[in-house]
Amino acid sequence: MMTALLVQRSSDGGPLPDLLKQAGYGQVVSACSGARARQLVARQTFDLILCNAPLQDETGEPFCCDCAARTDAGVVLIVGRERAGEVGERVGHCGVFTVSKPMSQPLFFQAVRMAQIARQRLYTLRRENVELQKKIEEIRLVDRAKCALIQYLQMSEPQAHRYLEKQAMDMRLTRAEVARSVLQTYEKE
Repeated sequence: MMTALLVQRSSDGGPLPDLLKQAGYGQVVSACSGARARQLVARQTFDLILCNAPLQDETGEPFCCDCAARTDAGVVLIVGRERAGEVGERVGHCGVFTVSKPMSQPLFFQAVRMAQIARQRLYTLRRENVELQKKIEEIRLVDRAKCALIQYLQMSEPQAHRYLEKQAMDMRLTRAEVARSVLQTYEKE
């Protein structure tokens, strides 16, 4: 179930909670101030953060930029038409979508959908980044093990490489596991 945080001055919510539910957000949590919203963001994960500016204690811009930087949520800031352009330029570089009010239902759903797409893309990129970091760490580990084999057993680089590959195959282990074993044997820290 997708969860949205709705941050706006009034506590009654107006039409936005119903629109969020229509957009597929089964749980809508509300806050009336930036301070309260920050507390909620610190304790709970949200798929979407929708800020209807201005808030009771701030414009909403700092809150939205902070959320875009610190969370994986899609962030949408709704501002008055007269300020939408300038606000959009200020918060756009943070990854915040800006929509002017009053807005139509199709525009609302389009903004929410764009935030969902951006959130999914960010999630995919972060997952790919984690996988790449793991691969880089494995390469470093294997290279350190090769260096240890070259230094202590006077193997050539191809021999050390072949040794690690063969050990991994014969023992049904990953190259990283074999490399760790070699390092435990030869590197005393």
